[in-house]
Amino acid sequence: MLKDEINTDNIPKHLAIIMDGNGRWAKQKGFLRTLGHESGSKSVKKIIQECLDLGVEYLTLYAFSTENWNRPKLEVDTLMRVLINSLKKELKTMQEGNIKMNAIGNLEKLPSNAQKQLFDVLDKTKDNTKMTLTLALSYGSREELVNVVKIISDKVKNNIISIDSIDDSIINEHLYTHNLPDVDLLIRTSGEHRISNFLLWQIAYAELYFTDVLWPDFKEQDLHEAIISYQKRERRFGKTSEQIK
Repeated sequence: MLKDEINTDNIPKHLAIIMDGNGRWAKQKGFLRTLGHESGSKSVKKIIQECLDLGVEYLTLYAFSTENWNRPKLEVDTLMRVLINSLKKELKTMQEGNIKMNAIGNLEKLPSNAQKQLFDVLDKTKDNTKMTLTLALSYGSREELVNVVKIISDKVKNNIISIDSIDDSIINEHLYTHNLPDVDLLIRTSGEHRISNFLLWQIAYAELYFTDVLWPDFKEQDLHEAIISYQKRERRFGKTSEQIK
């Protein structure tokens, strides 16, 4: 089994996934795109559980981007319905697994019923400690960075912080992800080789892994392959191999 090849002492602390290919999966099978999103939610459940079993401390899933609002209304409505139903259905599982739910993005743009269900789960899981599961909802990294610039500029203007004090840590403090470590491994499914406006600051030194597998077909074995690939790489963070050794 591939899982037996995984070094349990070198599990990525923060794993992020761009869950891509739901629509194409449905199209290939002659289904409506909406069914692809419903099938994709089953993969979410499996991968969350497997990450929990492997000891991943932080898992961030790109669930809905700022650009996704431009999709057909039926598809957007389906995505919101899948979100609400999944939150309702999986609350018990998150409590049993000691999983803390977190959310990043422009959450105010979500429909009121989605916001209500989301904040209910956030509140009920806030004291859980084994893994932090972050959903990126109505999220765009450029929008996030623009907001950071505005907030910090306002604080400089009002003499709350000085220009000279602005550094990486100050920027980190004002990101949606201020309570998360940097990403160690970023996985993107469906064969696309781009980041699509996801965690641009946070993946500065992340290892990138791309797979042709469409998200609804992404199984535990595919996750194992990604982690094994990650473990074979040398993470230098700008240093030389000799310095690392």
